[in-house]
Amino acid sequence: MILISKKIMPKGYQGITLYPFMILRDAKLKSNAVVMNHERIHLKQQKELLIIPFYLLYGFEFLIRLFQYKNWNTAYRNISFEREAYSNEKKLNYLKLRPPFSFRKYL
Repeated sequence: MILISKKIMPKGYQGITLYPFMILRDAKLKSNAVVMNHERIHLKQQKELLIIPFYLLYGFEFLIRLFQYKNWNTAYRNISFEREAYSNEKKLNYLKLRPPFSFRKYL
């Protein structure tokens, strides 16, 4: 389900996926194939990790990366889940070919 909300969206972000919702900053982003593919990659990650463990791992890895890089944005960009999504967001058939737990390659 896709929701549109500028209020929920952190500044500087276009979308966020909180299973089963994709929250987008602007309705026009629904037609942006790259943004939608990025968020669908996150949906797949969340499903394969049974949702709650995904968020625990995401948060834990973010804290490690924040300690490592001492910069919020750099830490966020280096979370394995984000690295997988950013690396493959332009490959619009990626989810059809993606092996399970592919985020591990980005740890």
